[in-house]
Amino acid sequence: MPDTGLTARIRENLVLYGALAANLGIAVAKFVAAGITGSSSMLTEGVHSVVDSGNQILLLYGQKRAKRLPDAIHPFGYGRELYFWAFVVAILIFALGAGISIYEGWLHVQTPEPLRDPTVNYIVLAIAFALEGASWTIAVREFSRAKGDSGWWQAIHESKDPAGFIVLFEDSAALAGLVIAGLGVWLSHALDDPRIDGVASILIGMVLGLVAILLAREAKGLLIGERADPKVVETIRTIVASRPWITRVNHVRTIHTAPDSIFAAISADFDDSLPMGVAETMIEVLEDDLRRAVPSLSSIYIRPEKHENAAPPVSPAAL
Repeated sequence: MPDTGLTARIRENLVLYGALAANLGIAVAKFVAAGITGSSSMLTEGVHSVVDSGNQILLLYGQKRAKRLPDAIHPFGYGRELYFWAFVVAILIFALGAGISIYEGWLHVQTPEPLRDPTVNYIVLAIAFALEGASWTIAVREFSRAKGDSGWWQAIHESKDPAGFIVLFEDSAALAGLVIAGLGVWLSHALDDPRIDGVASILIGMVLGLVAILLAREAKGLLIGERADPKVVETIRTIVASRPWITRVNHVRTIHTAPDSIFAAISADFDDSLPMGVAETMIEVLEDDLRRAVPSLSSIYIRPEKHENAAPPVSPAAL
């Protein structure tokens, strides 16, 4: 019997729930440490964790909205709404995470606070590193399983599910930020210069800004519309070309309407002697075969078209 209800949703969104739980606990601890010690980098890290927590909530909300069924206004469904929320997450990381971090760091450099006992900072940083590391391990494991044999950057670039790689990016940036914050606190005391803590905050902001730019770039591509995996496109082309009543496949164009939903538009040159009624039946059988071979095909459009009249492919990648 398949899993349903809350347990199934938690398992499906394990990466997001794991990251959310870690970030909420870490944010509280960082703010407490920042209040006790007056550390700029700890305050920055607290803001970072709050932004990350909000991002996970937005992605969970986006996933829920994306699962709505198609209707008259959105006949292909709402799957791409998840891509919109992924883009919002990238903007929030840039505007809130990076912006506040750099601003707070600059203020601390201009008017540094007196140094205080850093013990609380080190304890909180160690706990945060352990929790973030656990969340990062879950994200890496899940993404590694999804990417298969592809390289990491290639898999991120070709992924159609932004939740996985966003958490991976966020957790990687969080771990880097914790290291920078720890070094900033230590150097501030070792060199008796509280401005270094502010510099650490600025560096954390720069890391977040870079991550936000990378995420925005990937989310933009998904929002505009990306084709399916080339292997999927080739599978569709091979199945269509195998029909003896099709003399040539002009082009196969695909677009992801959701991470697990693909729309395919196929132009093919049919045998001129094929009666229209027979062609309709054969197209229905062909569509069934395509859906069995590629279960993520949600919509298929097959257009009988003379090769000489068919529009040329946009690029080799569209073939």
